[in-house]
Parts: sequence; structure tokens; C-alpha cells
Amino acid sequence: MLFLPPECELIIRGDGQNAYPNECCGVLMGLVESEIKIVKQAQAIHNSQKDSEQYHRFLITPEDMLNAEQTARKLGLDVIGFYHSHPDCPAVPSDYDKDHALPFYSYVIASVEKGVAKELASWELATDRTAFLPEKISKEAQ
Repeated sequence: MLFLPPECELIIRGDGQNAYPNECCGVLMGLVESEIKIVKQAQAIHNSQKDSEQYHRFLITPEDMLNAEQTARKLGLDVIGFYHSHPDCPAVPSDYDKDHALPFYSYVIASVEKGVAKELASWELATDRTAFLPEKISKEAQ
């Protein structure tokens, strides 16, 4: 389960709307307690994918990932997941998403339809990397 506070959800939705018609991306920083991932901060990251591909792909560079991990450590947190948007597509991971994901992390996807953020869903890659599994999002602390 992923606890996603409303202020972090607003950041994700806003980032998706601002990036439209391209994909946005960012990291989720937080803690893991009793198998519940608790998001404390959502941080946007510049989509470094080639401009011609940004409408359906995102790229977080190793440098941006290192910076996010260092920021999380300074805050006493860990990188527990990532988010990105799907412009004019459902909030369902693509094969490309699966090929570039790692188990454990939460992958929040925001569907942005005609510039407006709609559905939000979280996914976790199975440990055998064969499929994404839906992950429940809670807006209230457990």
C-alpha cells in the first residue's frame, strides 16, 4: 500500500498538467513502515528524454537520480518510488514502463486527458519482473 498525502497528489497532478502534451516525471521520497510506503515528498524532475519522444516517454538521468537520492538522505528519507504522466492515455503501465522498472518501488501514473489530470494509479513491479501489480493508494495515514 502507498500512503499518498493530498499535497503530494496535487504536485503529481499539477506536474502532469504543466508538462502536457508531454510526459512529466518525478520521484517519491518517504519511509517504509510495516510494508506501507509513506510518501513525504514528491519532487518533479526534468524529463530528459529527447524532445521528439517526450509525448510518450520519460527519462530520469543518473545525475538527477543521484541528486534525488542525496536530497532524500538529507531529509532522512528514501526514494520509495517514481511518478510520471500518460498524456491522453490510461494510468496503466506500458511495456516500456515495465522494461525500465525495478521491483519494490511504487510507480504512480497520472492520466492527463486534454491537459487535465484525471485518473491516478500506483503500481509495483512483481519481483520476477513479469508484470506490474496494482498498488492501493491511501490518502489517510494508517
